[in-house]
Amino acid sequence: MEYTVDATSGLISPARFCRSENCDARPESAGIDAIIIHGISLPPGEFGGPAIEQLFTNGLDPSAHPYFREIEGLSVSAHLLIRRDGELVQFVSFNDRAWHAGASTFRGQPRCNDYSIGIELEGLDDVPYEAAQYQALGGVIAALKRAYPALSNRRIAGHSDIAPGRKTDPGPAFDWLQLYDGLC
Repeated sequence: MEYTVDATSGLISPARFCRSENCDARPESAGIDAIIIHGISLPPGEFGGPAIEQLFTNGLDPSAHPYFREIEGLSVSAHLLIRRDGELVQFVSFNDRAWHAGASTFRGQPRCNDYSIGIELEGLDDVPYEAAQYQALGGVIAALKRAYPALSNRRIAGHSDIAPGRKTDPGPAFDWLQLYDGLC
């Protein structure tokens, strides 16, 4: 599938847009030059439900699952979610700062949210990701590199790489070679 990013709006097509308030303006001096890959499932170990979208849009009901009480009040987001079937859901314009990385450093540069794009894959650290997700991710990265020339394959990292000891995603089940084999 061919993906296109409108650099003016910061939106990717085709994606379903589900606006998150958990974002703000990037610092004026920050360019977009990194991609951070994450993994998420809500509740942990369950796929396909509405909870990820509810979390990123501040609509998660803490009484719906015991784990949701632990994360109640979190204000987080990502630019993009890639579901198990490859569906794209965009929450934040790529031109804005999504709140996905937390305390983080990439190649000596702190505050990754300032200059990175956060892409969540629906999954778990120890459960293989789906072929449809790798195909979509490769297409998304190609579209992002066309829209934001400072991005390159060498500026892609996992959440665990930028927040070691604090985060483990996308985890050992994420096949980096499969990703890189699909990139141009």
